Amino acid sequence: MLDLLTDVLSRVPARCSYAEARHVATDEEELLVRNATVDRIASTSADGVGVRVRSGGGWGFAATREATRAGVEHALARALAIAASQPAAPAGPRVPCPPARGHWASPLERDPFDVSHEDKLELLFAAEQALRGDSRIVRSDATCESRRVQTAFASTEGAACSQERVECGAAISVIAVDGDELQVRSYPGAHGGSAACAGWEHVLGFDLAGNAPRIAAEAIELLSAPDCPAGRRTVILGAEQLALQIHESIGHALELDRMLLLEAAYAGTSWVSPADLGALRYGSQHLNITADATLCGGLGTFGWDDEGVAAARTALIEDGVLRAALSDRGSAAAIGLAHSGGCARADGFARQPIVRMTNVSIEPGEAGTLDDLVADTDDGLYLETNRSWSIDDRRLHFQFGTEVAREVRAGKLGGLLRNPSYAGVTPQFWSGLDAVCSRAQWRLWGVGNCGKGEPGQVMRVSHGTAPARFRDVQVGVA
Repeated sequence: MLDLLTDVLSRVPARCSYAEARHVATDEEELLVRNATVDRIASTSADGVGVRVRSGGGWGFAATREATRAGVEHALARALAIAASQPAAPAGPRVPCPPARGHWASPLERDPFDVSHEDKLELLFAAEQALRGDSRIVRSDATCESRRVQTAFASTEGAACSQERVECGAAISVIAVDGDELQVRSYPGAHGGSAACAGWEHVLGFDLAGNAPRIAAEAIELLSAPDCPAGRRTVILGAEQLALQIHESIGHALELDRMLLLEAAYAGTSWVSPADLGALRYGSQHLNITADATLCGGLGTFGWDDEGVAAARTALIEDGVLRAALSDRGSAAAIGLAHSGGCARADGFARQPIVRMTNVSIEPGEAGTLDDLVADTDDGLYLETNRSWSIDDRRLHFQFGTEVAREVRAGKLGGLLRNPSYAGVTPQFWSGLDAVCSRAQWRLWGVGNCGKGEPGQVMRVSHGTAPARFRDVQVGVA
């Protein structure tokens, strides 16, 4: 395919100032065991080519499922016609980048597509069975997913590269009901668990069956647990919840197309402006955020983005001060940057690249382990595992609910509290950050359902986090 794309682009008409073609082949598999029954075994595949061109200052894009010479040539002709139909306008700037060359593949020990359905179901049945045993558990799920994405990218600037990414993940969850009360408990995280750019070893590392009895017992305990008390409290966020907090109130807010008011179709713009770069205090001195597309295992990891820009690590926030934004070649040029942040990503072959997160993470602190952080907290709450989220279209005002809370008294964790929620305003909330656990507690959490754009695109990203403590947070009952 790479040879085919390169050859087709070598024949682009002279009136076209730029063209790129991207072939994407995606294979996905999902297995679900629910209430002792195989509920789903689903496999899907998609294969096609997207072509984007620039001619006379206008952009044109077309896609085809016919991954053949005739199909690509037809898509190119349609893209050129769309570009020619655009109103006459000067061509906007794009920052340069070296032509992407070579091949990149994600590392793995065991390809999940080489693991049989029988072996996967054996693991899921063992985990799901360990969730059951109490009549108040009305639903018990164990699921796993695998995904392979192979891409080839060529451009008239000389790019010719290919990539292969393999991802997998797994999760267990229960719903417990007693009268009018319903409680949910999940592991290793909510909303489908936590996937990684890795092999089957990632799933085995969760020890789903070993953690299932604890998850089921906590769901039952929550049915009669006290409600989370309301008020302003010191809060310790578990690492999975902190990942979603970063995703919603930092990651999306620092997408440069949102900051430039060019992306408002899906959940809005941003409270941050390009003029804030280098000056805005986003949070306390403990807040250090990076975007790193080179992290091993990240869903936002790659060799090159979908404009052919090499993967890079960028410091977004240093010691609480905003330093950079997530950008592609066009948005970077719009504010006078010298290079792209390498954040152009597209959902499959039939969508154009837009600014998306890579792996946006908080850097580890010096607070030791979670036990150390709890021991250093006289009075507060520990909140774990996301249950719900809500944030306004500028990524400023938010409210999150978690599956569980625990009271922290005199440096010790107490029993479970149910239906906790917390709310805040982004800069004030991050200004309350006063401790982050150390490197040994830091890990990547996969988010597989990040939506943006019109037409909508779903992207997969990861966030590296460790438990962290925040002062003066508004807490209540969801």
